[in-house]
Amino acid sequence: MKLKLSTLGYLAGLVLLLLAPAYAYPVLVMKVLCFALFACAFNLLLGYTGLLSFGHAVFLGTAAYVTGHVIKVWELPTLAGLALGTLSAAGLGWVIGSLAIRSKGIYFAMITLALSQLMFFVFQQAQFTGGDDGLQRVPRGTLFGLDLANDNHLYYLVVALFVGSFWLIHRTIHSPFGQVLKAIRENEARAVSLGYDVAKYKLLAFVLSAGIAGLAGSIKTLVFSFATLGDAHWHTSGEVVLMTLLGGLGTVFGPVVGATIIVTLQNELADKVGSLVTVIMGVIFVVCVLAFRRGIVGEGIALYHRMIGEKAG
Repeated sequence: MKLKLSTLGYLAGLVLLLLAPAYAYPVLVMKVLCFALFACAFNLLLGYTGLLSFGHAVFLGTAAYVTGHVIKVWELPTLAGLALGTLSAAGLGWVIGSLAIRSKGIYFAMITLALSQLMFFVFQQAQFTGGDDGLQRVPRGTLFGLDLANDNHLYYLVVALFVGSFWLIHRTIHSPFGQVLKAIRENEARAVSLGYDVAKYKLLAFVLSAGIAGLAGSIKTLVFSFATLGDAHWHTSGEVVLMTLLGGLGTVFGPVVGATIIVTLQNELADKVGSLVTVIMGVIFVVCVLAFRRGIVGEGIALYHRMIGEKAG
C-alpha cells in the first residue's frame, strides 16, 4: 500500500529530528522547535479559526515564568513545572479569550494586544518574575533518572513534546471540531445559521492555542534556564505572526518552516549586523506579503496542485 505524500513528509521530518544532534547544535534546534510549536499554536488560531491575536506572546511568557518558578522556587519535578506552566497559559487564555471573543476583526486583535500589555507590566513589577532581571538559573532537573542538564537528554524530551503537540494540532485540524473552526473562518454567519455555538468553538480554539503556546514557553525556560520579559513582549507576538505568514498561513508545516528560517537567520546574523536584524526581518515580511502571499509552503502546495492539474489535463 502506497504511503501518502503527507505521511512521507511526517516520517522524513521525524527522522531528521532524531538525527539532528549529530549534525547541528542541539540548543539551536531546541530553540527552533520551541518557536515552531509557538507558531503552530498561533496558526491554529489565525490560520484555521480566523482569529488574529496580537498578544499571543503573553501565553509564552506566562508559562515560562510559572515553569521557572515552580522548578526553581517550589523545587517540584520538571514534568510538574511543564504541566503547571501549560495549564497557567491555558487558564489565562480562557480569561483573555472570554473577553476578546465578544469582539471581531481588528477590535479582537486590539483587545488581545491591550490585555497582553497589561500582563507584561504585571510581570515587570511582580517580584516572582525578577522584574527586568528576569528569572535566572532555573535548573533543568531530571526525568526518569536522566540528567536534563545534558543537552542531548533534554533534546529528546523536547522532540517528544513537540511531536506530541504537533500530532494534537494535526488531529484537531482534521477532526469534526477542526472542520467547524474552518467553517467559522470562512463564513461565521453561516456557521451560526447551521446551529453551531460559534462563541464556544472560538473560545475552545483560543484556550487550546494558548495552552500549546504555553508549553512552548515552558520548554524554552528549560532549554535556556531562564525566563525574561522578552518572552511576553509585543515584539515576540510580532515575530510569531511573521513566522506563520512566511511559512504559510493555514498550512500544517508552514509555521515550522517559517520558525526555522527566522530563528536560524536571527542566530546567524545577530553577531554580524546587530540591531539591523530587526530591519532585515521587516524586509523579509514585506517581500513575503508582496511575493509569497500564501507563504513558502502555501506556494509550494499551490505549485504542486498546478502540476498535478496539468498532468491530469
